[in-house]
Amino acid sequence: MNKYEIALVLNSKIDDEARAATLERVTNRIAKSGSTVTDIDEKGKQRLAYEIQDMLEGYYYFVHFEGPDDAPAFIERHLRIYENVIRFLIVRQDA
Repeated sequence: MNKYEIALVLNSKIDDEARAATLERVTNRIAKSGSTVTDIDEKGKQRLAYEIQDMLEGYYYFVHFEGPDDAPAFIERHLRIYENVIRFLIVRQDA
């Protein structure tokens, strides 16, 4: 099992309930990939470095998980179609 981190930026125009539902969808997708979520670090609403889809702010989350080698590709395929996820990055963490 490898350790990974997902940096998520969620739409700042959605309410708390929709944001929690999106985060739950992401964690469910991680679980379906055969991985285990170890930590979710919420950074809150922050200014974006540049405008994305007419937004200047977004909610930042860092999700840490352990999973097999093919987990990032599986998760990435689904993150691309989630409408409230405006940016994401999956990186493998060194041991």
